This record gives sequence, structure tokens and C-alpha cells, in this order.
Amino acid sequence: MKQQRIGIFGGAFDPPHIAHVAMAEAALAQFQLDALFVIPTGDAWHKARDLSSGLHRIEMAKLAFGHLPVVTISDMELQRQGPSYTIDTLKSLALQYPSAQFFLLIGEDQGKALGTWREIEEISRRAIICVAEREMPSPLGPAAPSHDIPTQVLKLPQLPHSATEVRARVAHGQPIDALVP
Repeated sequence: MKQQRIGIFGGAFDPPHIAHVAMAEAALAQFQLDALFVIPTGDAWHKARDLSSGLHRIEMAKLAFGHLPVVTISDMELQRQGPSYTIDTLKSLALQYPSAQFFLLIGEDQGKALGTWREIEEISRRAIICVAEREMPSPLGPAAPSHDIPTQVLKLPQLPHSATEVRARVAHGQPIDALVP
């Protein structure tokens, strides 16, 4: 029996946008995932702003990722008390899937900040850390990561959108049709 390959894609998803969906689709194909857990964060220790309600972010994630056949939208971090840490989520999933190989999907911004993550060495032992990299490099060149944690590149098409941009456009009454699924 082959080892199950499970992706873990956590984030605020406030809101989820087309780059999030492209990242999930790319990971499913590139890493040949058998399952992908999309997990809206609970109490995000690294977010300075208030997030939309957990229920609202779960529903947005269902709308954004629901068309992908092996994706499960999980509220496991929303159910947890206290700050959400990736290591806790990974340990919880490892109890449910003890023989699985885990692939942790993160964006470029988080890839550069891995050195600040709680128990990052343990995370890197338990999962392959897959950092999304857009096909078009930044005009400023690549930024050096703040760590020496091993990662794999998740190739993405050029999609410059962010949740910050979506929220700003909504606040200014501008259309977001091309930015959200």
C-alpha cells in the first residue's frame, strides 16, 4: 500500500483569492497529493489585525476550494483554544494519519519568515515545507530567507493578488471579480 500524501494549507483566508486556489491546484498536481486540508487559522499569533469570523472564513473557503475533489475544509484551528501554531495542527493530523507523508504549503512571505515559527525544526522533520514561488521574479530580486530550513519550491503562475488588495478594493467600492473565485 502506498504512503498517503497529504497537503496542509493553512492561512487566514480572509478572503481566499485566486492565488490561493492556484496554489492549491498547483500543489495537488506537482506533489501528487491524495488529500489537501485547507485550514483557516484560529487565533493567529502573527496577525495584528482582526479577522472575519471563523464561520465566515470557513464558508468563503468552501466556496473558493469546493470544486477541488480531494480538498477538505477543516475548522480544527478554529476549534482550538489559544493561539494557532502550525506544529499543533501537524501533530493533530499526524495522530489521525500516522503513516502519511505531509506537505505543508506556504506562500513566499511565510517562507522567508520560517525562522520565526514555533518549533520550526520539528515542523521540518514532520513535513515537507513547500514554498510557493511565482514564475515572474520580483524586480528587486529574491529576498534572502531568515532561516536555513530545507524547503521545496511550489511553482505558481504569475498572480500578483493578495487578500490585502481584495479588502482594500472592497473598502473603496472597487470591483473584485477578477481577484476572487
